[in-house]
Amino acid sequence: MASPLSPAPVRAAHVRVSGVHLSFGGRPVLAGVDLVAAPGDRVAIVGENGRGKTTLLRVLAGDLPVDRGEVRRAGSVGVADQQIPLGVDDTVGALIDLELAAVRGALARLEDATAALAAGHPGADDAYAAALAEAEALDAWDADRRVEVSLAALNAVDDRARPLGTLSVGQRHRVRLACLLGAGHSVLLLDEPTNHLDAGGLDHLTERLRAHPGVVVLVSHDRALLADVATSVVDLDPSSDDRPRVYGGGYSAYVEARRAERARWEALHAEQVAERQRLADDLSTAQNRLRDNWRPEKGHGKHSRATRAPGLVRAVHRRQEALAAHVVAVPPPPTRFAMPDLPEHRGATLLRAAGVTVADRLAHPVDLELDAGDRLVVTGPNGAGKSTLLAVLSGDLEPSAGTVIRARSVRVGRLGQESEPSGSRTAVELYDERLARSGLPGPGLGELGLLGGYDRRRPVAELSVGARRRLDLALVLAERPHVLLLDEPTNHLSAALVDELTAALGSTPAAVVIATHDRQLLRDTGSWPRLAL
Repeated sequence: MASPLSPAPVRAAHVRVSGVHLSFGGRPVLAGVDLVAAPGDRVAIVGENGRGKTTLLRVLAGDLPVDRGEVRRAGSVGVADQQIPLGVDDTVGALIDLELAAVRGALARLEDATAALAAGHPGADDAYAAALAEAEALDAWDADRRVEVSLAALNAVDDRARPLGTLSVGQRHRVRLACLLGAGHSVLLLDEPTNHLDAGGLDHLTERLRAHPGVVVLVSHDRALLADVATSVVDLDPSSDDRPRVYGGGYSAYVEARRAERARWEALHAEQVAERQRLADDLSTAQNRLRDNWRPEKGHGKHSRATRAPGLVRAVHRRQEALAAHVVAVPPPPTRFAMPDLPEHRGATLLRAAGVTVADRLAHPVDLELDAGDRLVVTGPNGAGKSTLLAVLSGDLEPSAGTVIRARSVRVGRLGQESEPSGSRTAVELYDERLARSGLPGPGLGELGLLGGYDRRRPVAELSVGARRRLDLALVLAERPHVLLLDEPTNHLSAALVDELTAALGSTPAAVVIATHDRQLLRDTGSWPRLAL
């Protein structure tokens, strides 16, 4: 039996992508992507930042033409991307009406068709049947109620007269997501839908996606959501043949298959590099023998050198040809995240907060102490004050009441949820400046394994959301902090990077405080102390 919130069974929902290629400015972004999804399929698109996940969603939505390949869709499409389509002066009601435009249009067409049928207009029977089928496919009569239910479940603002400019970024995204979950679209395309959701919102989103009768295609860093929802995975990350991979069996099957494939890739590349080195060593040995044998030996004439020389020359040529013929065909695997050595500050409490509150943002007084190597996870629903607390601890926000004492010479680094204003400077310029400011030696930006060479040299304003998030993390680490404050650190980061970052945070000598809703991160840090707001 269908859930009371479920739309009517989807009559037509289909997505098919075949051999899609797309480049920007001569730089390949998508290369040979294949994807087939039918009703009931929930496809996760994964990959490192900058690999084209959001671009692929835009292709599926019909917003971007491809250079080569075929894209086919059937059914109405609802898109939740990272940009809100209205301005700050528009209202919550306007956003709801925009996202329910297909529903409003279907009901209007049904009303017109009903009137034409009652008036006995020619062809009215067929027009009425088509309009009724469209409205039934969207379950249009119940859409507003479904939106209201999702607004409440996502803790989203339901005052339709309220201007969007008075809402936080997270509040606006929750309103939009509630609309899409209630609109009854055949195909849902979701880009990072878990950002800005608390535990209750995550549970509701998971339930709605699992119950969706049509096609769901989502990009998400949330490993718990992918494990609970995805039926297949499209991996856009680099592979041994540089082709995207499609994995069935859900997210857990993908993780295991990807791990095994990565191990084979690394082993094969290492074998080819080792073989090339062996051939180079053989050539060097042969060249040395050739040079040595051209030196006259005591008691021997020139004729003895002449008889050996041709054979040695041929040996050198054979080894030169073998080395030239041996090409390392397997590309090197991508680099892994390398956490820099953060300094340890012993002998005193690094940071102490006593009775800290912030008017209208952090209501309940907070007391805490942090020593070197301490770990803490801050939890609580949206609006409880998690981000506010981290801003107070870092010194970026003054508390309304209470005190924060930081030990002398202690450096505190905070990764916020939103990036600082960007400009024309490149990522590596900003990083090098921040590293120099710390006064301590540290790895270069490329050594961290966070940004590729192309992104390191680009102006920050041109970086993708995910690449900018990686740069934000790099800039915080460049400060070489004794205390590391991370606000939703998994937002916009790939699952692989999150796994590597989580492991690194567990072993750094710095004190680490994390504020997060990420269910998998909460599981991975299950042994850390908790502060519930």
